[in-house]
Amino acid sequence: MASAALPQDKTIGERELVVMVALLMSLNALAIDAMLPALDDMAADLGAQQGNRRQLVVAVYLLATGLGCLLPGSLADRFGRRPLLFVSLGAYVLCSALMALVERFDVLLAARAVQGLLSAGILVVPMAVIRDRYEGDRMARLMSLVSAVFITVPVIAPSLGQGVLWVAGWRWIFVLMAGLALLAMLWVWARLPETLDPANRQTIDLGDIGRNMRAALINRGAIGYVLGAALLVGGVFGYVNSAQQLIGEHFGAGEWFPIVFGGTAAMMVVSNLVNSRIVERFGARRVSHSGVLMFIAVSAAQVWAAHERPGELAWFVPLMAANLALLGFLGANFGSIAMQPFARTAGSASSVQTFFRMFGAALVGLAIGQAYDGSAQPFAHALLATSILSLLLVLFSEKGRLFRRLHRPPGPRLLP
Repeated sequence: MASAALPQDKTIGERELVVMVALLMSLNALAIDAMLPALDDMAADLGAQQGNRRQLVVAVYLLATGLGCLLPGSLADRFGRRPLLFVSLGAYVLCSALMALVERFDVLLAARAVQGLLSAGILVVPMAVIRDRYEGDRMARLMSLVSAVFITVPVIAPSLGQGVLWVAGWRWIFVLMAGLALLAMLWVWARLPETLDPANRQTIDLGDIGRNMRAALINRGAIGYVLGAALLVGGVFGYVNSAQQLIGEHFGAGEWFPIVFGGTAAMMVVSNLVNSRIVERFGARRVSHSGVLMFIAVSAAQVWAAHERPGELAWFVPLMAANLALLGFLGANFGSIAMQPFARTAGSASSVQTFFRMFGAALVGLAIGQAYDGSAQPFAHALLATSILSLLLVLFSEKGRLFRRLHRPPGPRLLP
């Protein structure tokens, strides 16, 4: 497999790289959040209206994506970043086209699983591309900017999906996904040079791959942040899985679902932009440690509201918005801290870390979503439990000391 690198006089600027990486990663978010308004129509058309079964359209994709994250990074360390991006985007396009044609719910779920498995590289490889050029707090700043851009997708995707439903059927949502992925492929082909340093190219050897993945897994300074992020994101996945039922059934605001869901998710955009401004000044550890403590406090308020103010949307919305806003100070920073030790094996490290984040978060989110009982109480308890466990994992990685700052030389690495 050739690296298909561009001529090296064609480099990509920081801003364009941020937008490109955000677009690639946002395709994953689009495959999740654009589905939400259409779940009832899909279930009705394909004969799967029983209970919480409609949630599987989202949950199966999340689980498969998490599992699929294990392999692309190691291949990207051998063959380069560009070829793996083309493979992942091609799989995304083909599976989206297939899902626009299915007639059975189990076939739809199978196609979602294949799509998640084969297109997981759009989550793994972009992080390796960023790590090829940046490290430390500078990488955290860039990842916050990436997050601020791609998180606009969960904000607008439900409304986008609803808009498609108004003018066409739910199948056209998959057509839209295929079209956007094709545009992303063209952009990558035209503008992204190969960022893998030839000196860091790894061999395809199962022993080497296993050692690289094991190193990424057992590194104490990284693993607490990886698993902690999985728990926190799992709480958000639980919200995504059950949001339609929670907002539409429990709070009785189904017609406002796109606005409520998009409005709460919009807070992540704001907080990621703020994080990009402050993280190099205060450090990723100080910012994220403060964020997880505040997340615990807001989650405790969620538990109180679920018991003392059940069914009151006016309590749920601001607290949920606060939870999602705080996640903006956690996700990019946790990921950057966890990737710091792995300059030479960024692809393998990104694969194993993204696997544990995504697959772990998907399992947690599936459990939370399936625990929906017509109230917000299971979800609120889950948010509190996952945030406390996340803090304990961070304490493990930091050997019991919070708010430290490790100074690293700033600035990008030159492209090969």
